Amino acid sequence: MQIRLPGHLASGYKSPTQQARVVTEAWGEENLYCLSCPSPWLQRTPHGTKVIDYICPRCDAPYQLKGRSSPLGGRILDAAYDKMRQAVLEGNAPNLLALHYERANWTVRNLILVPFFVFTESAIEKRNPLSATARRHGWVGCNIVLANLPEDARIPLLIEGKAQEPTKARKQYERLRPLQEIRLETRGWTLDVLKCVRKLNKQEFTLAEVYEFSNELARLHPRNRHIEEKIRQQLQRLRDLGILEFVGPGRYWVKR
Repeated sequence: MQIRLPGHLASGYKSPTQQARVVTEAWGEENLYCLSCPSPWLQRTPHGTKVIDYICPRCDAPYQLKGRSSPLGGRILDAAYDKMRQAVLEGNAPNLLALHYERANWTVRNLILVPFFVFTESAIEKRNPLSATARRHGWVGCNIVLANLPEDARIPLLIEGKAQEPTKARKQYERLRPLQEIRLETRGWTLDVLKCVRKLNKQEFTLAEVYEFSNELARLHPRNRHIEEKIRQQLQRLRDLGILEFVGPGRYWVKR
């Protein structure tokens, strides 16, 4: 994976947004690979295709590329809110590739992938409608809130200019793939509990420590009245997924 972007392509465009789109999408066509299968490249979709920027030629997995010249923070600007929310609810959202590049020298700094099956409603944030003076006034976009996804859901492909081995990235993807078989409403619980576990920042933790997040989980799932029971259930699911290990009564170990 090359970190140099084809910056010369920007010369044909005046808009910084268009320049960034053309440059990053061309880079992606030459450097991105599929995590869902062994394909070493992705095929760019026809110009004007909404939401999906690349398709894997081997397994048809869809990908969306979002680039920005500032570090990847808590939010990624995305598409129309209603369409993205519907795609998440129906399980049709593409895998998200979030790219951080340096515009001054057109180089890639960081790249992460968020698998489509880890998206939940809590990760989709509705933005304010565009003002009456805007060309698309009234249009409502959304943000992908990375902070509402567990660390495991953000698979690094390139960190500070250094690419990760594809085999390692694919292994991380495969570790999460069983989530795809879980119903969306249950999957949201699983990911929210995993996020709480990660917040502890400990390799070994207790059930009581996770119970301390009960109020936070209750806010995310206001219709559930059995929060502690649900926490235990999701810890069991995370153990079955191979992310956690049960080491004793009320004690768990986070697998690396």
